[in-house]
Amino acid sequence: MGLEVALWRAVAFYRVASLLYAAVLIAMNSDGYAHPLGGWAVLAVMALWTLHATFAFRDPRRRGRPLLVADLAVASGCVLATAWVESAANIAAGRPTLPVAWVAAAVLSWAVGGGGKRAGVAAALVIGIANVLVHVIAGMPGSVGSRTFNGIVLLFLAGLVVGHVVKLAMDAEARLARAVELEAATRERERLARRIHDSVLQVLAMVRRRGAEMGGEAAELARLAGEQEAALRALVGAGPPAAPRRADGPADEVDLRTLLDRHGSPSVTVSTPATPVPLAEPAAREVEAAVAAALDNVHRHCPSGTRAWVLLEDDGDGRITVSVRDDGPGMPRDRLAEAAADGRLGVAQSIRGRVRDLGGTVTVDSAPGRGTEIEMTVPLTGGHR
Repeated sequence: MGLEVALWRAVAFYRVASLLYAAVLIAMNSDGYAHPLGGWAVLAVMALWTLHATFAFRDPRRRGRPLLVADLAVASGCVLATAWVESAANIAAGRPTLPVAWVAAAVLSWAVGGGGKRAGVAAALVIGIANVLVHVIAGMPGSVGSRTFNGIVLLFLAGLVVGHVVKLAMDAEARLARAVELEAATRERERLARRIHDSVLQVLAMVRRRGAEMGGEAAELARLAGEQEAALRALVGAGPPAAPRRADGPADEVDLRTLLDRHGSPSVTVSTPATPVPLAEPAAREVEAAVAAALDNVHRHCPSGTRAWVLLEDDGDGRITVSVRDDGPGMPRDRLAEAAADGRLGVAQSIRGRVRDLGGTVTVDSAPGRGTEIEMTVPLTGGHR
């Protein structure tokens, strides 16, 4: 049984119990009413609505705003009927309204199904106004006493507290579901990792060793097999994406380490912090794409055997820094400007453009004979502008 179903059952139980209490009071006080039959008529309306609401709120398809509005309207109408059924003397004396505590069920329904404490407080405000209008309609606006005021305050507290608790409970259930999902994904990942380790990785390792021993064209095949082996090991060794830090925060945060670790290979070393680096998924994908573009430039423009290093840093100051460095031949300082003038916009668009859109900056440090380093700094709240 889900949490939401349990909450609606609790509201239904309260609705029935408070209806029985209201029936007892109406039976005891009906002789003092200005219109005794009116009291029984109001009780009949309350009983019929209790029966209808108990089954209606069980159906998720009907449990929407129209049903909540109707629930609040019926409760307010029963309260206002007190001005016609009760005698003026009893109203002035502060006798409770006909539904008594039954109207709080509408407040609880709004707190559970209307979106939390704000909806609960709004429903309590409507019922509170109806309680005050009873005295106005009866022609005694000055007779609103401490009993009426205390009842209104209790309604506000019920809507506030129940709405807040419901929100906390829903968040806790969402966290639990996410934890169960991550646990299932982790177990499945471990199972696949074992099977891949026992088959594909062993074959790639054998191809890498035998190709290196044979030399010639087989050596190139061995190099490719080694790169794929390293990439596959990094993939199966990485954990699932980090869960969001807050249940009510962005649900699409991912661990940037997981995305960058995929680029590790015998010629590319990826270094990341020991703790997760959560980033909004669109921004994380853009950072990964910029890193991939930088590594692609190394593979295309540097000699075979050039090594590259990817370093991810999170200094805790609201920004992350990703550096891509290689030990290639480097380039003159004006090479990038010349490439942009010739229409070759790899660095300008694939790297600078992506990082700029995230509100970050890019620094390129290179000189002939000492390799190239591209440093990208992106705010953790980075998003497309």
